[in-house]
Amino acid sequence: MKINFKTTAFLAVALFAVNTASIAQQMPAKPADLPKNWHTLDLQKDGYLGVSLNQAYDFLKGKKSKTVVVATIDSGIDTLQKDLQPVLWLNTQEKAGNGKDDDHNGYIDDMHGWNFLGGPNGKCDVNETTEEVREYYRLKDKYATITTASAAPDKAEYAYWLKVKGIRDSTVNKSQSELNQLSPLMNALVTTDAYLKKTLNLSAGQSFTKGDLNKLDDKNDTLKQSKYIWGLIFQEADNAKTDTKTITELNEYITKLNNDVNPDLDARKRTVGDDPNNINDKNYGSNMVECGDASHGTGVAGLIGAVRNNGYGIDGIADNVKIMAIKAVPNGDEYDKDIANAIRYAVDNGAKVVNMSFGKKLSPHKKWVDDAIKYAAAKDVLLVQASGNDNQDVDVKPEFPNDSFLDGTTSDNVISVGASSALKDENLAASFSNYGKKNVDVFAPGVKVTSIDKDAEFNTADGTSFASPITAGVAALVLEYYPTLSARQLKEVILASAKPENIQVIKPGTKQKVDFTTLSKTGGIVNALEALKIASTMKGERKR
Repeated sequence: MKINFKTTAFLAVALFAVNTASIAQQMPAKPADLPKNWHTLDLQKDGYLGVSLNQAYDFLKGKKSKTVVVATIDSGIDTLQKDLQPVLWLNTQEKAGNGKDDDHNGYIDDMHGWNFLGGPNGKCDVNETTEEVREYYRLKDKYATITTASAAPDKAEYAYWLKVKGIRDSTVNKSQSELNQLSPLMNALVTTDAYLKKTLNLSAGQSFTKGDLNKLDDKNDTLKQSKYIWGLIFQEADNAKTDTKTITELNEYITKLNNDVNPDLDARKRTVGDDPNNINDKNYGSNMVECGDASHGTGVAGLIGAVRNNGYGIDGIADNVKIMAIKAVPNGDEYDKDIANAIRYAVDNGAKVVNMSFGKKLSPHKKWVDDAIKYAAAKDVLLVQASGNDNQDVDVKPEFPNDSFLDGTTSDNVISVGASSALKDENLAASFSNYGKKNVDVFAPGVKVTSIDKDAEFNTADGTSFASPITAGVAALVLEYYPTLSARQLKEVILASAKPENIQVIKPGTKQKVDFTTLSKTGGIVNALEALKIASTMKGERKR
């Protein structure tokens, strides 16, 4: 899981670090360190608005569970992560490495899942631009010179072009602005990083942390300034993060911004080789679920079901799950075709809960995704969706995918999740979180959440991307012990567990205070204990 570089807080601290005139100035006040597992804690007992997981497991003592398959549609999973290896889904009908589709599901050697961004010879479509940029260039030659609807060959498509252009222009302007801010930050980090490594007697391939900096004496102004800059960065990002990982993630984010301003529109063709605008072109992808960067997906999977009580890593929310790895989310916007196929893959291969920690502003092939969500509903599969990190009202500016279908109907098997903070105060709603009284169902912990990462590492970060798998984990836990509940009932349980939090909070993206209950359908935070209590009183209606 990555630093959320686009948050106002990070940019403000980073720019302050680079541009401050006096390095003797005091560091900004550091907030109290949160427990690494705060998202699992209980407000009454521990003082943190987590999901009351310990109390939930106390409630379950003596009860038996059934394994639940949970699919993560994400950036992939590190299949060698010690905290995930025992809980990875295994396709027992497939024989590894024989180059055959043994189970006749349409996918060759899909032992742990499928990579819809994979291509031949180990290629992978890692970096993509946004959907609005892709659509802008798809339609540009046809409509860029047309100024009135009456002159357009297709009036409906021209109206869509104007919408695309407006969103694209806003995206590019924001990306360029962030590039202008982050470029000096990157230069400062690279320069000071080299100096600090030399002072610490580290080679270029070695890393340091905040703890290493604390061991250095301020021998001169250069050292003092270098420590000061990195101290602020570590403080805002994650004190346990290394310099190497911070620079790598910043560089990845800068790559994404550059791909908005100067897009590589041929990446998909070069790597995957399919036609993303043809849903019938299905023979694509690979079984390499860790191809490219699988950091985000690994963290998501860890929150759902990392092995519990093994003295290593973190304890996942659910204790009896198998996690199916589906890679369909690049560093950039996902394709509708991949998401539609990923949902169907998850459903057809036994997943009962699907986590979807991604989203975008446009969906040119929304019907494909709508049909896949309906397919999941027909098969009693719950989809848990991150609401997004743009601090916007999604009742006004929708994120995609969503369960408001083009045919005017909706679905009862999708949960949209906003991100909440640890303390019940005015900052309870995460400053970056999307919200919506109609289209966001619940909030869940999503600020300074710690999970596992690739290569036996750990990471603490922000995002509705992390609130969503915590919610998916709670849903899976409930289904383990109450397996006859349908997807509709499971959603009902999760929503009912989120009791309204009647407190004035800062509305994300503003300085305005509103009641927390106005930011989502339930006005509350997901709670595992309450969900289990409610589930225990229900008669299941699952068909299979």
